[in-house]
Amino acid sequence: MNRIKRVFRLIHVVLWLLFSLLISIQLNSDRTSHWQTVAIGFILTCLYVFYSHFLLLTRYLGKNKKRAYFLKLSAVFLTGPILFVVIQYSKTNNWEQLLDNYSMSLITAVPIFIFLSWLARITENLVLNTIRKEQLEKQAFESELYYLKSQINPHFLFNTLNNIHTLVYKQAPKAPEAVLGLSSLMRYMIYESNAVTVPLSREMVYVQDYISLQQLRYKKSPVVDLEKEGDITNCAIAPLLFIHLLENAYKHSPARLEPGDIKVRVAVKENTLTFSIQNPIGHKPTNALEGPGGIGLPNVRKRLQLLYPGQHVLEINSTGEVFCITLKIFNLQTQVHEGETQLLYN
Repeated sequence: MNRIKRVFRLIHVVLWLLFSLLISIQLNSDRTSHWQTVAIGFILTCLYVFYSHFLLLTRYLGKNKKRAYFLKLSAVFLTGPILFVVIQYSKTNNWEQLLDNYSMSLITAVPIFIFLSWLARITENLVLNTIRKEQLEKQAFESELYYLKSQINPHFLFNTLNNIHTLVYKQAPKAPEAVLGLSSLMRYMIYESNAVTVPLSREMVYVQDYISLQQLRYKKSPVVDLEKEGDITNCAIAPLLFIHLLENAYKHSPARLEPGDIKVRVAVKENTLTFSIQNPIGHKPTNALEGPGGIGLPNVRKRLQLLYPGQHVLEINSTGEVFCITLKIFNLQTQVHEGETQLLYN
């Protein structure tokens, strides 16, 4: 905001210098007697009228003080030409000419520069208010996005600790491995995922690590069939978009899963990312994607609206036996720019 104000001040200086130069050239070319004195008097008068009214608008614009504003505006209007007359008086004692100069300035220069000062003040206010609005909207956007991301960590941690608790309770030898796996996942969530975007390949490593951690609960072969298609190494996405969908697939599947029951497909084609996940529906009292207190799907929907407005499609289908979610993100970034690796949240 201060930078914009400095730009406006520079514009004022440049325009007044150009105006002074044009007035001086015009008076000199007209061979006006004592043209230097006339130029100085006229420019100072214009400056006085312009900035007196400019400051009045700064103080009273938008406030319910019309009476005080118009009284002071009248004073500026009437006293505007006095400076010009006083400077002219040093070169001539012709009061009739001085009165003509006063009247001419009062009719021409004063109204024009009162209007110009109003136009300048309105323009500056419009620009500054627009910038302030954009900054507030950006802050609100980032705050809401931060809030949505902050929900992921405790939600994820709560569910994963429940799984580890089960392993520890059963004194399973895989419990230490699960703790190490959780540590690796949390390191990514706390540090790497703070970037605006991450490479899709890195996000998929995180997804695979999560699948490996969950697989410790099952004795059979991998219950998740993960397939990747296309080049996932040269595109970037917002981090932690898939984790809720994957969590819900586990949460709402039957307790006993057969190998490959949960199917995950990730495809990148023609700058479009398609992520689909399919799981069998467990016969539980609540078959909705979100149980009591669930935040998964609403969180994903809201983040997609904020991050990819008009660039995504989220489809949800259920046959009663199988639940399927398909997410498509269009116009995917083809690389991670250096500026995007900076932290968004401090």
